[in-house]
Amino acid sequence: MKPLVAIVGRPNVGKSTLFNRLVKRRLALVEDVPGVTRDRHYADAEWGDRAFTLIDTGGFVPGEKDSLLKQVREQAQLAVEECDAILFVTDGRAGLTAADQAVAELLRKSGKPVVVAANKLDSESVQVQALSGEFFRMGLGDVLPLSAEHALGVNGLVEALLDKLPPKKEGEDAEKKDDDAIGIAIIGRPNVGKSTLVNALLKEKRVVASEVPGTTRDPIDSTLEYKGKKVVLTDTAGIRRKSSIAHRVEKFSVVAALKVMERSDVAVLLMDATEPAVDQDAKLAGLAEEKGRALVIVINKWDLIGTDQRRQEAFREALKHSLKFVGYAPIVFTSALTGSKVEKVLDIAVELAEQFRYRAPTPQLNRLLEHMVDANPAPIVAGKPLRLYYIAQVGTAPPTFALTCNYPQRVPDMYKRYITNQLRKTFDLRVPLRLLFKERPGQAKRVARKRLTLKSKPKSKSGKR
Repeated sequence: MKPLVAIVGRPNVGKSTLFNRLVKRRLALVEDVPGVTRDRHYADAEWGDRAFTLIDTGGFVPGEKDSLLKQVREQAQLAVEECDAILFVTDGRAGLTAADQAVAELLRKSGKPVVVAANKLDSESVQVQALSGEFFRMGLGDVLPLSAEHALGVNGLVEALLDKLPPKKEGEDAEKKDDDAIGIAIIGRPNVGKSTLVNALLKEKRVVASEVPGTTRDPIDSTLEYKGKKVVLTDTAGIRRKSSIAHRVEKFSVVAALKVMERSDVAVLLMDATEPAVDQDAKLAGLAEEKGRALVIVINKWDLIGTDQRRQEAFREALKHSLKFVGYAPIVFTSALTGSKVEKVLDIAVELAEQFRYRAPTPQLNRLLEHMVDANPAPIVAGKPLRLYYIAQVGTAPPTFALTCNYPQRVPDMYKRYITNQLRKTFDLRVPLRLLFKERPGQAKRVARKRLTLKSKPKSKSGKR
């Protein structure tokens, strides 16, 4: 494992800006308002020949009574407990506050090595004035001037941090991203239980879960091993209708959530059992289909409805009718709060991830094509018969099939659906499929040659060819 470094401090001192600066890419949301970051956010960083993992945390407010802020503080405390070193960020312009001193007291008790940074100091004169002595009263050693936004003092800060890390272990740099890991994005409207589901799947309190809508803002990755498979779960911000997105931070969160879905293999669309499928649920399902992601529809809070099997089947049928454009997607009824059937979500997601990368044998595909055409002949288009000659799989994630035919632009949607359904049935695929229709090689030349032949034929005496 790479060494872990936790970035802590009170709200709005620039922790996420520093996090992005150190990992050299914009991963955490940054906004000039307190409380943007709420969960632990992990990312790898490399400086020189040393690699380490950074943990961005929410604003640390000791003694906070508010339930949501209390959970944010708990997440920061967990980061402090698991890390090897701490980056304690303060606001150099605001000076030392009582909240800074309280955080410093907790960090001293942790016994972990600490590097203190006074952030938001953009010039030498400001630095000298700000570091006149008050920050040293915290008793945590030297205080390093920094402007994370303008990259001033970052190199010195990293050097001080590297000195605090445990000695480099043999093979530490050998860690690589596992390309075989299954990416699962948990998506849904606000307050349907996404973070609670992630915690239930991980069997630990990994992300902040609250009844307050919009608690999650950053997409949060969590890794687990499940039945021999490496799985990366990503909790995302609740996605509302555009007209409901009032705050700029939430707009950023929604964009980030959609990007997470694009890079995942499977989207788990979480819905609230106490509310019928709404327009926004349908739009999210449509986005998963549009992006070509495998989809699991999970009905959460089913414990509030009951155990009546007939009621569950009626709910399932109504859902399939309202979301018939993703009728292939499996539906699971769970309770993230009680843990009922949450493992089934992982079972199905792992199975769909395999289907997402499935590759069908070409000979079997062409036997299927022959059977399809015999059972349901291709229609007449523009007064001429549509002929399908050949099929081959040309891509995965999602499975993509190319069919060679004489009129690729005129294949009716109804016949496309027929082909798609037959492919699903034959290969037991419950993921999005893509069909491409193309002409036979040399088709344009053959048509041109035929036209030329007709023009060159001599006319008969009657004026007919």
